[in-house]
Amino acid sequence: MTVLPTNSINQESHVTTGATVWLTGLPSAGKTTIAHELAGRLRAEGHRVEVLDGDEIREFLSAGLGFSREDRHTNVQRIGFVAELLARNGVKALVPVIAPYADSRDAVRKRHEENGTAYVEVHVATPVEVCSERDVKGLYARQAAGELTGLTGVDDPYEEPEAPELRIESQHQTVQESAASVHALLSERGLA
Repeated sequence: MTVLPTNSINQESHVTTGATVWLTGLPSAGKTTIAHELAGRLRAEGHRVEVLDGDEIREFLSAGLGFSREDRHTNVQRIGFVAELLARNGVKALVPVIAPYADSRDAVRKRHEENGTAYVEVHVATPVEVCSERDVKGLYARQAAGELTGLTGVDDPYEEPEAPELRIESQHQTVQESAASVHALLSERGLA
């Protein structure tokens, strides 16, 4: 038997403990920005990370779904399925998706629990007034102009999480501070 010197073995190291981190909150709350900041930090530490962006999922996985309560529930369940599958296979799945209904988020959590997969819910609790000022995608302006209805948190419900693992008020901290607080929680749980 030949023992290879350590330096000749592929030393690409990846941390293989997967988890889903679901960032829920209103449109323009900062969910995606925080997720990408956290992803960079986790990747730098050797974690395998995927950001499941809600807009991309709607385009590629949930095309054809509208914004009725039923369609929103279906969309969240599809994303939850993919996130759990990734997390079960050692990936940190960061999910910056509104998921406005508590029962939809609870079903995703239950799927993770049934499979023994780590799940962390982060509520990016930015007030609607701040979100409408940020208005990253112009949704609030379109709603105010009467061009859009069904905007979550304005004329469609958003059920805030009652007991998320972490609540972030992004209007009071930088993106880096918000991502650091999620990272600290993951570290406390042995996930980062």
